[in-house]
Amino acid sequence: MASERTTIVTENLIKRFGEFTAVDEVSFKVHSGEIFGFLGPNGSGKTTTIRMMLGLLTPTSGNVEVLSVPVLEQPEAIRGRVGYMSQRFSLYNDLTVLQNLRFYGTAYGLSNKGLSQRIDRALQMAGLEGRENMRTHELSGGWRQRLALGAAILHEPEVLFLDEPTAGVDPLSRRDFWELLYQLVADGVTVFVTTHYMDEAEHCHRLALIQRGQIIASGSPDEMRKQGMQGQVLEIAPSDSAQATKVLRAAKTDGRLPLESVELYGSLVHVIAEGVESLQEAIALELKRSEIESGRMAVIEPSLEDVFIASMRD
Repeated sequence: MASERTTIVTENLIKRFGEFTAVDEVSFKVHSGEIFGFLGPNGSGKTTTIRMMLGLLTPTSGNVEVLSVPVLEQPEAIRGRVGYMSQRFSLYNDLTVLQNLRFYGTAYGLSNKGLSQRIDRALQMAGLEGRENMRTHELSGGWRQRLALGAAILHEPEVLFLDEPTAGVDPLSRRDFWELLYQLVADGVTVFVTTHYMDEAEHCHRLALIQRGQIIASGSPDEMRKQGMQGQVLEIAPSDSAQATKVLRAAKTDGRLPLESVELYGSLVHVIAEGVESLQEAIALELKRSEIESGRMAVIEPSLEDVFIASMRD
């Protein structure tokens, strides 16, 4: 099922819990040495999928291969070759940085000189040198995530699974964390990462969008922006963005304007429609009727968030 350059393959993966289908016919391939992003809102099926790929959860049907190993038949065969950083912080808060790394290194079967060398490498990679004797609860969220990553790669896995690794972490720490991931990929590690942050998806080589257990789009970020939606995006900077969104959505609903989507982006509004450039005058007039100044309007390249919203609508 897997080719030479393919590290992960899922085929028609389904997981049901009673009457609820959490993962519905999910299929994709992850190539060696890439960061593959699994993007979707909370509750979309990301964690369930990653647990089936690791052999921690048995699928209702479908197949998974990791490193050419059929996970359903031989889950133990991948354990020493993959790393996993779970969504829930899994380190021991009362232990020091060094004690946590020693504990996890021993759990991976490392010992003596080999373990010391791996710990030194993990500390250097994560930038934790000088913090070895700090207790984990004393570290900021960003440093705790670095420590968790260091623990996950102590045994030098070929594939690294990360489930929402930067959830709740500040933007600067998130950026630093992704720089660490690029270092790992440069060393030949394949990274599979789930996230609900659109900006993080931009850092992936390829990704799949999942909604309600189904993949609704996939490809590289550029491919998805170019091919993942119909229509163009008009960005508007109105005097009252929240009210402008309501007015334009009402005009869309009752058919006064042929719009596909109207979404609020902070102080901006994104309108998606076929031939949206020719609708600018009509949009400005509609806003003016509600005493809203349309402000700057410009047709822009769609963002991944635009593509995701358009894909969910389809």
